[in-house]
Amino acid sequence: MPAAPTLDDLRRHAVARSLFAPTTLPQAVQQLGGFVQADPLRAPARAQDLTLRHRVKGYVAGDLERRYPRLSLQEDFFINYGFVTPELRALMHPRRARRVWDKARWKLAHSVLAEVERLGEAHPVDVDAALGHGPVKNWFGGNSRLSTELLDGLHYRGHLDVVRRDSGTRVYRLAAPWQPHPDPQAAMDAMADALVQKYAPLPAASLSQLIAMLFHAAHQWADLRKPTLARAKARLAHAKLDGVDWFWPADEDPTRGWRIPAKVRLLAPFDPVVWDRRRFELLWGWAYRFEAYTPAAKRVRGHYALPLLWRDQVIGWGNLKVVDGGLKAELGFVEKRPRDPAFAAALADELAAIERFLGLAV
Repeated sequence: MPAAPTLDDLRRHAVARSLFAPTTLPQAVQQLGGFVQADPLRAPARAQDLTLRHRVKGYVAGDLERRYPRLSLQEDFFINYGFVTPELRALMHPRRARRVWDKARWKLAHSVLAEVERLGEAHPVDVDAALGHGPVKNWFGGNSRLSTELLDGLHYRGHLDVVRRDSGTRVYRLAAPWQPHPDPQAAMDAMADALVQKYAPLPAASLSQLIAMLFHAAHQWADLRKPTLARAKARLAHAKLDGVDWFWPADEDPTRGWRIPAKVRLLAPFDPVVWDRRRFELLWGWAYRFEAYTPAAKRVRGHYALPLLWRDQVIGWGNLKVVDGGLKAELGFVEKRPRDPAFAAALADELAAIERFLGLAV
């Protein structure tokens, strides 16, 4: 039986298993549990691109969107919105939404489906022009086109696929009919395993939170979340450190001596290494918060501060901007900036890599 891990072991395990050797784009998504979270903000690139650049050979900003029509990936909502493999998506559908549509709303939705079928590939502007549904109040109090809202809802319910994006706008087609999973508990177990694959090692509270979030993925099986959590805890490896229960895949050994290269990495706010803020504080001893939607006067680290990883320690953050065709980096540190020459060289390498990723290097 492997020795009980220390917190240092778990920290190295968290970094090494997630920041694997760069591979192909489809393989990288598979190794990330079959899911990459997406976000529309570009600072200096979208979150999905900032995540994949560390894990895909030769990746440059926008590759996922450019290659998307040729990939087997699909945009969909898992525990949050992003890109999922067909295998993971099939576990979620046919999906029942939390918000039940009445007969009148479904009548409008069926008219949208008919228009999408007529068009073959449907841009929201074309659907709205044909149906003239007009504006509605959206969930945050602004105005949206009703046709766009219906398209979003039909996509979430599995009736539509996203074919591509035109200038950032989703273009839809009809989805093939879904076959219900023959074993809902097995489907929930598989989704729980995908979450563990992406975010392990996990403190017990975070594991519980993630499995609770599966109501987004499969609301029709919300009553299975409690047994899914119990079954996950039973099959995962486990240790208690300083009163906190930790879980990770049973075939992995956090004490095996994971090799951490002497590299600097600026990570997306939603990168799997730093996504779980509870785990972040346990492993690195300080609080990181995403402040893009925080009023400027109340921000502590910046609009889109990227956690700065040096070897296996998150020691600070960086705010990156493209100014006059060049990369501008403003860095902050939890304590003092390392004086090790190896850090300076590794930071220069990382900033140069970001310039290449953004297409700024000549």
